[in-house]
Amino acid sequence: MAFPTSGQPVNRVVLLFMSSVFLAAEGHYRGIMKFNSVQDSKQRAMFEELWFTQKLDHFNGADSREWKQRYFVNEAFYKPGGPVFLMIGGEGPANPAWMQYGTWLTYAEKLGALCLMLEHRFYGKSHPTVDLGTENLHFLSSRQALADLAHFRTVMGQTRGLTNMKWVAFGGSYPGSLAAWFRLKYPHLVHASVATSAPLYATVNFPEYLEVVWRSLASENTECPLQVKMASDTLAKLLKDPKTFDNITKDFNLCSKLQIQTEMDSAYFLEMLAGNFMDVVQYNQDNRAFEGVLGTNITIKVLCGIMGDTSLGDPYARYVAVARLMMDTFSVKCLDASFSNYVRDMTNTSWDGPAAGGGRQWVYQTCSEFGFYQSTDSPNQPFIGFPLVYQVRQCADFYNISAEQVAEAVAQTNEYYGGYEIRSSRIVFPNGSIDPWHALGITQDVTADLPAVFIKGTAHCANMYPARGEDLPQLSLARDHIFMLLQQWLKQ
Repeated sequence: MAFPTSGQPVNRVVLLFMSSVFLAAEGHYRGIMKFNSVQDSKQRAMFEELWFTQKLDHFNGADSREWKQRYFVNEAFYKPGGPVFLMIGGEGPANPAWMQYGTWLTYAEKLGALCLMLEHRFYGKSHPTVDLGTENLHFLSSRQALADLAHFRTVMGQTRGLTNMKWVAFGGSYPGSLAAWFRLKYPHLVHASVATSAPLYATVNFPEYLEVVWRSLASENTECPLQVKMASDTLAKLLKDPKTFDNITKDFNLCSKLQIQTEMDSAYFLEMLAGNFMDVVQYNQDNRAFEGVLGTNITIKVLCGIMGDTSLGDPYARYVAVARLMMDTFSVKCLDASFSNYVRDMTNTSWDGPAAGGGRQWVYQTCSEFGFYQSTDSPNQPFIGFPLVYQVRQCADFYNISAEQVAEAVAQTNEYYGGYEIRSSRIVFPNGSIDPWHALGITQDVTADLPAVFIKGTAHCANMYPARGEDLPQLSLARDHIFMLLQQWLKQ
């Protein structure tokens, strides 16, 4: 989703900070924002961890291997005969905070729903295999995850007397896609779905992400993305001169002296710093309902304020100031800008490894299913230096997946699910105009029974968070509209 419980997702790029800023900050990927460990332990204590037996391979009847999948239950609002709400986990640990907070619980209270949340295989504590070796990651896919959901729904229906109840799937970002695809592929098991900020179209190259970042920054101040572009261009030029490396090391408070030996090194560093802006744009202020636990005070307005502050110096100096602010916010002592360290972390296959919180797994899914690479291969965006070739090469470095295999896998994904041409019923697609992921989502009604809810001025998964007094009117109306649709569909 990202809040990996709903799965905010969906970004490979953010894993750059995973090996530096966000590893130190308890784990935060773009699309994956994690509650701090204290809050997480409190939520787990309130909602018991439960375990469900799954098959390792749902598509091979001769393979009898099994594993335990984590899930949570909230029965507080359930009234006999009411619907069953299923929150789908994504590319990070299932966060039990969703069992206490979120718009879906507001709907559950009004509709008397039983609430369940199922953690995605290979994330959090749901470990199907002994490690994260590439041969084991072959069992990590959206198709296996959907089969997990189907088996979970079938068995829970039987054991809890819920077989004939109407089930509604919820998810945000990658799990939003899963919510839509669950309804698409298993219509006999799920009655309706709320597919928030769901990237339904797989694509190897996704430069549109950064194009939306430009427009979102410009919506605050037209000069802002221009200042960012000047800073990024300046840094890229400095990286070509080893004489500047000492100053850059000091400016960005790097953990060790900057080493640029290949284009992969410079691309990694440039993408890492661009991630400051990409993260903030993706979420902006819409996750601040969890402020003090998840959200921060850093918004597009704050970043553009810094980039427009001439008292700080030239655009490069302001870019440095943004990086320092992010490090201070997440209590990071120094920034690890070493691409070789990133490769080392991402190729560690242990469940105790530095990338096992979701990084190694999610990048594998991008290589084997989705692509989604947020490259600088567009003139209409503010950054420079991390082209598609740099991103796809990591598939080969980490998993021995070639560029040709990535392209074929992405084509197969769209062939299997339909991409933008999804054909189903009773799925609503909420998206925010600030959120770069809306470029791969449904933003106009497909049919009357596949409606879009496009929310101007909001970011990633905004409608999923608890309501706040300062919410935009259109966000409140969107939540109400989704509830109205659920009421209608549950009567069908």
